Formats: sequence, structure tokens, C-alpha cells
Amino acid sequence: MHEALPQHPARLSHDGLRGVYRQMRRIRLVEEAIAGRYGEQEMRCPVHLSIGQEASAVGACRALQADDKIVSTHRCHGHYLAKGGDLGAMLAELYGKVTGCCGGRGGSMHLFDDAAGVLASVPIVASSIPIGVGVALAFRQRAQRRVCMAFLGDAALEEGVAHEAANFATAHRLPIVFFVENNLYSVYTRIDDRQPSGQLTRFGAAHGLPARRADGNDVLEVYRRSTEAVERARSGGGPGLVCVDTYRWLEHCGPQCDDQLGYRPQGELARWKAQCPIQRFKAWLERRELWDAALECELLLKLKREIETAFTAAQRAPFPNPAHARTKVYA
Repeated sequence: MHEALPQHPARLSHDGLRGVYRQMRRIRLVEEAIAGRYGEQEMRCPVHLSIGQEASAVGACRALQADDKIVSTHRCHGHYLAKGGDLGAMLAELYGKVTGCCGGRGGSMHLFDDAAGVLASVPIVASSIPIGVGVALAFRQRAQRRVCMAFLGDAALEEGVAHEAANFATAHRLPIVFFVENNLYSVYTRIDDRQPSGQLTRFGAAHGLPARRADGNDVLEVYRRSTEAVERARSGGGPGLVCVDTYRWLEHCGPQCDDQLGYRPQGELARWKAQCPIQRFKAWLERRELWDAALECELLLKLKREIETAFTAAQRAPFPNPAHARTKVYA
């Protein structure tokens, strides 16, 4: 197994390190449960699962404070849960129920939990970026020492709005961190076929953004790089860019594996699975006697009960009243 995890950051206690592992395991189990139930045809919205990318979500959100905000993308379940979003409200949203975090109106790609700091999840590629910049501008205008983190994928950097937003953020030294999850693919098109260089940190250099690259399957490295960028932004140093290399195991949209389609080089998926962020960190904890089989068993039982309860509540909840279809429409 890969052994690149660094010495644990001093700011994370042993309980904090175990908490990081619990979060990653919880996100994985939730998404596996979604994948397992999606075929029942009760979740009538597209789902973009992030299985394999748990370390980037957890490492990034661990660097934020409770009152900081995030803006996410179509692949948002991990970000939402890592920032503290309510699981029951998330699942109810996927089922289109009135108890969902958007009242059942948004589905998987529109998660929201203001109390947890999840301002929005927006599916249009790159649209999270200017919204995040607007949030950071509001923080600045209100003289608040808060930070916004905008999640985006590698393909979002190919959109014009990414450059406009980065330029504005840099010019005004706004407290925002652009967090890029490079999973190598824009749906079926590999990054080598879309960009002349895989060095996404070049985007930062072009806009005067301090940019750092990290192993996105190494949760502590993600946490360290994210913390550097967040603290710099919070202290008035302006925006930053964190690019992490990671990999989605399942299809772009849906619960299946699509390796048979042939757009991924043979063996690539297996190589990334061998770098599973959860197994890597679990092994790291075990070697330091911070985790063992008993704790693992206890955690899995607890999480499975929690997830089963949340699914049951979501399925039993009512659908929105059609008579209220025009409420909360602002345009």
C-alpha cells in the first residue's frame, strides 16, 4: 500500500484524526447506499457520486471554520457532508420530498444547508466560481474574517468565467480559496485531450494566485494545503488555489461502473482503487495504534444504523404540495 501520508499535523489531535477517518468512511457508505438503491427508481434525479474522492472533500472542509461558506458543484454529496450538512435533509432532497434541504425542488445537484455553511451546489460547470467570489466580496464588505471555498472540477478551469472571477478576486484580494478536484476527466474526455499541460497550477500563476498541488487521495496533505490557503485568505492575504489529483471510481453520472466503455486506459481504474484514500488513511492510523478492528466494527454499525434511519425517513416523507410550485420562485 502507498505510504506517502505525512506526519500528522500538530493541529489535529488523535480524536481529530479519528474524526477525519469517520467522515471519509461515512461519505463512502452514504454514497454506496445511494448507488445500491438508485435502481429502485424512487430517486428521480441524476446523481454524480464521488466515491474515490472522499479525501479531497474531508481534507478541504477540515481547514474551514463553522461559519465559513462553501459553494459546490454537481458532484456535491461529499462536500455537503464534510462541511456538516444534514444527512436526512440531503437524502430527502434526492427523493424529492418536502423535508429535503431544498424542499424537494432541487435534487442531488442542488444541496443547501445554510446552518452548516453550504451556501449552494450548482450543476453548471464553473458556475460555483463567481458565486463563491460574490460570497467572499460580501465577507470583505462586512469586515468579517470568514473565508469562502469554491469547489470546482478540472474542466471548470476551461471556462471563461473562471478567469474573470479569478481576476476579480485577485484584484480585490478577496478571502476565497479555489479548490480544484482534478479527476482527469470531463465526462468521457481525458484532461490530456483538453489542455496542453496537466499542470493546473498554471492557472494560478496566470492570475497571481498562490497555487499548491496535492495528492488528493492523501487526506492529511489535502488538509495541510487547504489550511495554508484558508489561513492566508482569512488574514487578508487574498485568494489562493489548491489543485488536488484524485479519481472518481464510478461513471460520470449514475451508480454504475463504466470502465467497459473504454475511455479510460486499461488498468487505470484499478491503479487508482489501489490508492483508496480511506484504506490508506485507515492503515496509517492503525500503524500508529489510533485505530483497530473493534473501533472499525463499532463505527460501521453506527453509520449503517444512521444511514438506514435517514433513508427510511426520506422515503416516508411526503412530496411537496403541487399548489406551492410557484413559491420560492424569484425570477
